[in-house]
Amino acid sequence: MMQSPDIGGMIFEHTSDAHALELPFVGHVALPRWEPVHLGRLAIDLSPTKHVVFLLLAAFLVWLTMWLAGRALERQRTRGPGAPTGMASLIEAMVLFVRNDVAIANIGHGGAKFAPYILTLFWFVLYCNLLGLLPFGATATGNLAVTGALALTATLTIEISGMVALGPKGYAKTIVFVPAGTTGVTAVLLTLIMIPVELIGKLVKPFALMLRLFANMTAGHFVILALMGLIFIFGHLSIARWAIAGGSVAFMVFMYALELLVAVLQAYIFALLTSVFIGLMQHEH
Repeated sequence: MMQSPDIGGMIFEHTSDAHALELPFVGHVALPRWEPVHLGRLAIDLSPTKHVVFLLLAAFLVWLTMWLAGRALERQRTRGPGAPTGMASLIEAMVLFVRNDVAIANIGHGGAKFAPYILTLFWFVLYCNLLGLLPFGATATGNLAVTGALALTATLTIEISGMVALGPKGYAKTIVFVPAGTTGVTAVLLTLIMIPVELIGKLVKPFALMLRLFANMTAGHFVILALMGLIFIFGHLSIARWAIAGGSVAFMVFMYALELLVAVLQAYIFALLTSVFIGLMQHEH
């Protein structure tokens, strides 16, 4: 009797990080392993992994996209007045949408100076998401360490820009909150209650950014691979196997199309929420 394949192992192997790449016609290619860096008793392994490679590839694609679009727009200007065409038109439209309708619209006054950061977040997360949908690709944003690092940069931007914009006294009010219209003992009690609430709120924001992106990018791969696994699990059934295979493939195609939408949507949501959080911190009221 033919043994069923380890579908769970296949799913976790695909979604987890590794010190090897899977290349077409080659198979597994081991990445170099470096000696750990020792900081006292702490040993830090800085060896490149599959997700690190795709992070670097995503960063390169962001630069390449902007460089090619910039060159195309420059050639368009030298030819005379007129709207850009082709890929440059698409890139310009997306950049202007994120800049005007995501960054500036949600941050408010002074939002233009944060637009480059929000645009970088959007394009970088977008390419990380899309690379995971390619054959032999890997979704770096399906790694909690990656989404956590992105959320950390957002948190530092939110809090430090808030300190600069509001000043020490104004920033302290975002933690030590005195409800309007309260005085005396009531004001003190409510303030003591609100201080941990405000601190928890500052921690929940980056946690939500980290977990939302990770969960959405991982869940789609789990569903697609689980549907693929049904073909192998029920392949021994001579009567129903073609119906199961056909249904699995149909649902996989649907989920793959949905994942393309989710890849773009999650990049947009990450940029949008970061803009909203920056805007909430920038303006004391």
